[in-house]
Amino acid sequence: MDIRVEPMTCAIGARLEGVSLAEASRNPALADAIRAQLVKHKVLFFRGQELTRAEHVAFARHFGELETHPVAGSDPDHPGLVRIYKSPDTPNDRYENAWHTDATWREKPPFGCVLRCVECPPVGGDTMWANMALAYERLPEQVKQQIAGLRARHSIEASFGAAMPIEKRLALRAQFPDAEHPVVRTHPDTGEKILFVNAFTTHFTNFHTPANVRVGQDYSLGAPALLNYLVTQAYIPEYQVRWRWQPGDVVMWDNRSTQHYAVMDYPPCHRKMERAGIVGEATY
Repeated sequence: MDIRVEPMTCAIGARLEGVSLAEASRNPALADAIRAQLVKHKVLFFRGQELTRAEHVAFARHFGELETHPVAGSDPDHPGLVRIYKSPDTPNDRYENAWHTDATWREKPPFGCVLRCVECPPVGGDTMWANMALAYERLPEQVKQQIAGLRARHSIEASFGAAMPIEKRLALRAQFPDAEHPVVRTHPDTGEKILFVNAFTTHFTNFHTPANVRVGQDYSLGAPALLNYLVTQAYIPEYQVRWRWQPGDVVMWDNRSTQHYAVMDYPPCHRKMERAGIVGEATY
């Protein structure tokens, strides 16, 4: 297989050339080769792919079962394929505008995602990804020691549910109770340690111990300040890659070791993306 790999930055991401994802949807060996590059580079970029929705779904299924999103929904003819369509008619639909790891409010967050551009603005609407293994690696040692055993809650209610009427929000929480994950996750394929907090993270669940809290003020100021510090590590440019979309582009990312951010900098216009999220494993 003549796959040409072009690293995008020193930290994260590679563009793969000489690859047809339509062929990969029918070729397990090619899909395995792509997976090896995904684990290595964390985000893979493919230009100019001629890919049907059926092929999109079939390619993603090489990596696991596909999940359905409780808010965004799925294409009725292709379960697991989520249509993320922005238009001039929905100028306030900005829920992607935050650094996040997809669906960490699940007990088993996604393994990864395959995102295809159907239509995009002529300028703007880029997406950025951050390497959260590198973010952990470069933390000060005293911070690594402080967070080594911490766990945190991740909530769909406090994110997607926030703008809903209270009845719908509480129903969403009942369907998807907050998940708890380690603040530092171990990558199941590489053994890397991953900083695993993001925009879905609401609070630590085991910070309030004698080692951390002398009086109430330590808890009320210490825990939120530490969480905010950790969440903002994704904002560091040296950990990031940025992609300017063209119709037909496909990007695949390892959701276990990255965060991403859809940049909402474009004027009212259409931006149509289709995503297949791949079911992942429990965190450790």
